[in-house]
Amino acid sequence: MLLRSIIGSGICMLLASGNLLSQTGENQKQDPILKDFEARVNNYLELRKKEAGSPPRPTNSADKLAQNRSQMAGKVREVRSEAKQGDIFTPEIANYFRHQISASLSGPNGNKIRASLHHAEPVDGVALKVNEPYPQGMPLQSIPPTLLSTLPRLPKELQYRIVGSNLALHDTASNLIVDFISNAIPTP
Repeated sequence: MLLRSIIGSGICMLLASGNLLSQTGENQKQDPILKDFEARVNNYLELRKKEAGSPPRPTNSADKLAQNRSQMAGKVREVRSEAKQGDIFTPEIANYFRHQISASLSGPNGNKIRASLHHAEPVDGVALKVNEPYPQGMPLQSIPPTLLSTLPRLPKELQYRIVGSNLALHDTASNLIVDFISNAIPTP
């Protein structure tokens, strides 16, 4: 009877903590900064789709893929000719991201994240420009999963990329830098 009571209490605590986690996740979705970021990302994708079409269909022809990507990039660059750093990552959004990244790097998984970043193919000395292609021939350094889990999810067409100490928002279909945060990755 005592064991059943202890197990029952443990299950209730476990269920309650699961509910708390889902509420915390829900609270994150209600954060005005995150809602603003999501709206800006969605507006970009709607504009791209309206003006440049959907991503090209998969093909075995590298030339055809490059041509389609180039055409899409040209259309996006044309309709976003006035695009500048901070259009997506506003100062408030950039500060939120810097805080999340800094907290992750100083947290219990910080050493693992830094080691993962160090062992990946770091991309240093590259000047990023909004609405310009991701630098040709440069590795696409991805975000370690433990760090990625602290950042807002992106639609499948976009990815976060680390370029030096910057965090870039990369449109994979057009290969364009949508926006970036300077000095987002603090140096140890």
